[in-house]
Amino acid sequence: MTQARGQTASDPGVRGDSLTGELAGIVGQPHVLTDPDVVASYEVDWTNRWRGRARLVVRPGSTEEVASVLAACTRHAAPIVPQGGNTGLVGGGVPRAGEVVMSLCRLDGIGPVDVVAGQVRAGAGATLARVQQRAQAAGCEFGVDLAARESATVGGMVATNAGGVHVVRYGAMRANVIGLEIVLADGKVITRMDGLVKDNTGYDLVGLLVGSEGTLGIVTAAQLRLVPQCTERVVVVVPVPDLAQAVSICGALRRRLPDLQALEAIDARGIELVTTFGELPPLYRDRSLPPWTLLVECASTRSVMDDVTAGLADLVDLDSALVATEPGRRGELWSYRERLTASIARAGIAHKLDVTLPFPRLPSFEAELRSRLASAFPGVEPVLFGHLGDGNLHVNLLGVDPDDDEIDEAVLTLVAQNGGSISAEHGIGTVKRRFVALTRSAADIETMRTIKVALDPGNLLNPGVLLP
Repeated sequence: MTQARGQTASDPGVRGDSLTGELAGIVGQPHVLTDPDVVASYEVDWTNRWRGRARLVVRPGSTEEVASVLAACTRHAAPIVPQGGNTGLVGGGVPRAGEVVMSLCRLDGIGPVDVVAGQVRAGAGATLARVQQRAQAAGCEFGVDLAARESATVGGMVATNAGGVHVVRYGAMRANVIGLEIVLADGKVITRMDGLVKDNTGYDLVGLLVGSEGTLGIVTAAQLRLVPQCTERVVVVVPVPDLAQAVSICGALRRRLPDLQALEAIDARGIELVTTFGELPPLYRDRSLPPWTLLVECASTRSVMDDVTAGLADLVDLDSALVATEPGRRGELWSYRERLTASIARAGIAHKLDVTLPFPRLPSFEAELRSRLASAFPGVEPVLFGHLGDGNLHVNLLGVDPDDDEIDEAVLTLVAQNGGSISAEHGIGTVKRRFVALTRSAADIETMRTIKVALDPGNLLNPGVLLP
């Protein structure tokens, strides 16, 4: 449900209350925001679908300040919503009803790259783009990549276990986080940043916090795993007649190409939208638009062109494929995928459902989804794309009332019936929390709730997120 906008200066408990003064004493007056016009940008996500009301915004500049802010909020029983780049899609990073928004944007430091260990330390507020730049300057790469790299931050990516376009090779965020610095609700700091790849001492608190959506603790820094820099890349765009063939091609390429880095799929409507709103030329200039388009990337320290050609030779008509080895042309082909989310947003406020399906069920799921939408929700326009290499589809629904979640339930129920996950990489947030029981048992949910109560007994950290 779309939530009420903004806070007015006359709201009680905004200016001059004891918490506001205490927080100003911790972080400095300029970093406690109460002006409604300034606070407004923190109260809405970038899709414009999810918005709420913040009591105030506090911007700590160090782990010590985060700890002091959390301790103060605990004493005042003030709920807190942590916020990074605010690029989430499930309402998990925006306030709902007068919480304190803790912006972590000032925690943006990035340490020197440890080339020997293949690691780097990054603050929660550091953007993915800056982490990538620091790694590349040292001859390394960070394995996770997203189209929102200029604004997505390390803390938010950890909180949601972000995936992106390279999961097929490097895994999601959890596989690329070696250590975390965490502040608990009462202000205690846990530091596991020694960079040890092997450490089986006790519970894996780092793994637990990755994907916890800010409900168990606030991540202030991460020790990130780096990979060798790839100097040779090939991008191939292949038209395919249906999702079944796309899945078959993906399965073969995963077996054949050890340097496979990305397998992305976009349906015809997605290509139309990105061409229109992404200001791109037609992708296929000498043929009609195919039902699906598959984008394949291989990357290595050696030439991979021969491997790619051999791998695709008996799977597709190479004469119909678009192949790029030069950086500029590779970027042009990737732009049809990377501008797609923004293009959908320009077409209207969409219901965005990110799901995972078992590979064999992807084609039948697509067919049944389109059939059910056409019969039960006439006028709704589905746009499907995603990371086909790991079974992740992004179901975007245009022409739906932003407040109507009946269609969300229909789609997610179909996902559950097909043995899938209702959240592949964006998290649960507030949008999907009432659907968690579709794929998690009562015992599973109760165990998660027990962990939540143990670490946050006052339910102050991102209340209303994740747990139904």
